Amino acid sequence: MRRMTMGYIAAAVLAVALTSAAKAAENGLVKIGVLGDQSSAYADLGGKGSVIAAQMAIDDFGKTLLGKPIELVQADHQNKPEVAANIARRWYDREGVDMITDLTNSAVALAVQDVSKEKKKIDLVTSTATTALTNEKCSPYGVHWTFDAYALSVGTAKALVERGGKSWYFITADYTFGYNLEDNATRVIKSMGGKILGSSKAPLNTTDFSSQLLAAKASGAEVIGLANSGADTTNSVKQAAEFGIMKKQKLAAFLPFITDVHAMGLDNAQGLILTTAFYWDMDAAKRAWSERFFKANGTMPSMVHAGTYSAVMHYLKAVKAAGTTDAEAVMKKMREMPVDDFAFKGKIRADGTMVHDMYLVEVKTPAESKRDWDFYKIIKTIPGDQAFAPASESKCPLMAKGG
Repeated sequence: MRRMTMGYIAAAVLAVALTSAAKAAENGLVKIGVLGDQSSAYADLGGKGSVIAAQMAIDDFGKTLLGKPIELVQADHQNKPEVAANIARRWYDREGVDMITDLTNSAVALAVQDVSKEKKKIDLVTSTATTALTNEKCSPYGVHWTFDAYALSVGTAKALVERGGKSWYFITADYTFGYNLEDNATRVIKSMGGKILGSSKAPLNTTDFSSQLLAAKASGAEVIGLANSGADTTNSVKQAAEFGIMKKQKLAAFLPFITDVHAMGLDNAQGLILTTAFYWDMDAAKRAWSERFFKANGTMPSMVHAGTYSAVMHYLKAVKAAGTTDAEAVMKKMREMPVDDFAFKGKIRADGTMVHDMYLVEVKTPAESKRDWDFYKIIKTIPGDQAFAPASESKCPLMAKGG
């Protein structure tokens, strides 16, 4: 009897959850979830800023869609894939969320993309690098929006090898994201006649990089590649400056954000070569939006913040064009429509890659900087078809269907 009663309770709970989600869909309510790191290494580059950027997109779009208000929910995934997957399931099953974005941390993004694919819901990844999202783990409902490991590593590694940096040593974040960056950069370096002298791994949220940096210094490599991000990049660059490493060796950061450069200070970061998808001071439209963002967040936007705005705006345009929140119909419109906003001009390929221009930049010296956040010199624009891996190299089975 007790077993039967528990079964009835479980069935009732599931029915209520499904009814709640169904009612949200029936009412035409559009609900967006921002799932990011709000308390750890990536909080500055994404965090509450991604929530602000998403809300700015909703406000600029008009706050209502399909005759109903657009709702925004947020959560901290704590950089734990299982936590993120559980939140995604709850949002989809019980709270009627239609689309999830941000998804800092590669393992988190992959976990949520798996859930989204199972539930036939849309995920727009704006803040992580792993190319697995658009290769083996691709989804008909997933888009990798702002950057990926290929786009970040190819521009930076190629530029430094061309400048004479033939020998490399890597300090790499010890999880999927870091390995992916190092692997992509290694292929470029070796294809251009360079060589890899070694690599040291470091766990996420490392505060002491002394052993890794000393090993890199002892290697004699011309370039030390930092395949990490967020606070890890900031700490490793600061400590490299303390050890005097940059007096004899070049430091290449594969995924530093403008918020990281601000935290490092130009005295430490000057001369860094990096690739970015967005810089706030490139034109009048970017400056105007970025000043609005600054008033709300207290920092200039990172490329993650700009990417989150762009992804949410494009999603809302597609929902309007489709006249429904049905994922199949919305994704069809998202692929048909060009991405066109103040931050990005691009297109979505069948494998989920949002192809757009990237920018190779160098961090200014203190003397070159005219104001706070005036950090980058644009060295060159990398066209989208060169910045991202060619469609012919994609391992995504969806590419066979076109795109």
